[in-house]
Amino acid sequence: MTRFYWIQFPERSRYTGNLNAGHRWGGLPGLRCPECKATWAGSATAFPGVDLSSLPERKEYEKPRPEPFDEFVRLRELVRPLVPPGAQLLPGAEFGPLVGTAIGTFSPLFFYFLSMPLIHREALEQLQAEGVRGLRGFPTELRFRQKKHPDLWELEILPHGRLHPDCTPPGRRPPCPKCGHDYFTRPDEPILDAASLPTHTDLFRLSDFESMLIGTERFVDAVRRLALEDVDIRELPIR
Repeated sequence: MTRFYWIQFPERSRYTGNLNAGHRWGGLPGLRCPECKATWAGSATAFPGVDLSSLPERKEYEKPRPEPFDEFVRLRELVRPLVPPGAQLLPGAEFGPLVGTAIGTFSPLFFYFLSMPLIHREALEQLQAEGVRGLRGFPTELRFRQKKHPDLWELEILPHGRLHPDCTPPGRRPPCPKCGHDYFTRPDEPILDAASLPTHTDLFRLSDFESMLIGTERFVDAVRRLALEDVDIRELPIR
């Protein structure tokens, strides 16, 4: 059976990279749900390859704000044809290349900003050459304050798979049937739901926790073989 690992930026790192950046086309607004009364935006997923320039309503994605549920749905469905098939498109999902400024040093895999996972172009090419599946990288438009800097690309890491119910609290409140808002927090000891895990990609987010990056054994073996730093790798149980 394939092993799966939680991929995190380490608590202590010798890299100092920092960004003042965002995605060119902004993103989906938050929503106000008429059923559960929550106002929320929970996405950690960005779609750096999406170009909204041909969309007449593109300016409606530029300003972060909550919208009534029906308006959120309207804006979500306008961009659905532009994103990969089956994309989750939670409130707050962002679009377009990463633009802004960068300063400091960046490891080959720089996952400090979970909604902006960065990779050196050379590292992306090395992982693809090693047979790691499903890696889609897009060039950033970051301006560096220093002359010598890496060629940083952004990974588009889509949600697949879920946590197993055994690691969630007893009597857990179900997600809102209208907007999907889920009130439970990430467990300290996550367990992956084996039946939900993808078989076509070696790096993905969890659908119920987009801030959790999961790598397969193939991904982790390639990262270790190539000595790509700087990530913490923790194997997760599967049930």
